[in-house]
Amino acid sequence: MTEHSCHPPADKTDFLLWGSLISIIILYAHFALFESTTQFATWYATLSASVFDLVNTMWWGVTLGILMISVLSRIPREFVMSILGSKGGLNGILRATAAGVLLDLCSHGILMVGAKLYERGASIGQIIAFLVASPWNSFSLTLILIALIGLWWTLAFIVLSMLIAIVAGLIFDALVSRGVLPGNPTDVDLPDNFAFWHEAKKGIATTPFTVGFVVSMLKDGIKESRMVMRWILFGVLLAGLVRAFLTPETFGTYFGPTLAGLGLTVLVATIMEVCSEGSTPIAADLLTRANAPGNSFAFLMTGVSTDYTEIMVLKETTKSFKIALFLPLLTVPQVLVVAWLMNGVTF
Repeated sequence: MTEHSCHPPADKTDFLLWGSLISIIILYAHFALFESTTQFATWYATLSASVFDLVNTMWWGVTLGILMISVLSRIPREFVMSILGSKGGLNGILRATAAGVLLDLCSHGILMVGAKLYERGASIGQIIAFLVASPWNSFSLTLILIALIGLWWTLAFIVLSMLIAIVAGLIFDALVSRGVLPGNPTDVDLPDNFAFWHEAKKGIATTPFTVGFVVSMLKDGIKESRMVMRWILFGVLLAGLVRAFLTPETFGTYFGPTLAGLGLTVLVATIMEVCSEGSTPIAADLLTRANAPGNSFAFLMTGVSTDYTEIMVLKETTKSFKIALFLPLLTVPQVLVVAWLMNGVTF
């Protein structure tokens, strides 16, 4: 049996994964045990507190992502592609965009599912649409965003993110069809007589839902998620370091609804690796305190489009740096134009 190409070689130690995991365990345990002490350097105290906060905030999304991977690993490709659409195009992009918005996972959990969907035969355009449309896709997080910035701004953010996702997905598929970008080598064509519900009932009837089956499925999910987890753990460390030396309060002063403020917002969003839970309060401050809705939108969107975790996972999943680099190249200009127009609403 050959090893999945997305995973590090089995005979080599994954230093990024284990180094990040050990560091996070130490920092998390240190803050949990010595939270009230003041004998440590301020930056270290902030680092450990940030790691503690990020882990407590995102654990559920990562867990649900692993569970989704566990389930997807046992679902035949034909079923996945019958839902997303096996031929791509506008219909497939729309389906993938809707799935990205509705699936109740954080941005890191979405990465795991997106990688598995690609393996199951989704087009690169569908994967891009799926990822770009879901920076704040958690239902509970949407409610929090409504409470922070209001219903209409939240709906505007969601609709605009979907439009950007659809446009980006269509462009990616067009570039693949023209040979500019490589296509998905695991593309699956559905049989002409494939009936989803009939085949689903047949598959469920023949599946042994035993304890051993569930345990085996969960083990496969954990193994399959290793490629994404290594970048998520490293991202938590990086986010903690950024928080240790750059406080979110500065956003309210320097990131107003100007071109300079928008530029600084995009720069910080590019550098600052945070999950959707971590970015939402900061984005809300940009709208309510800095009176810059466009900057708020750009912070959420470019945090996805320029996120090194997403870019590296996309690279390892597709085995193409070109595809990964086209993600910010094709999405960031759209985000900047939309954000600039949104900031004009405040004038």
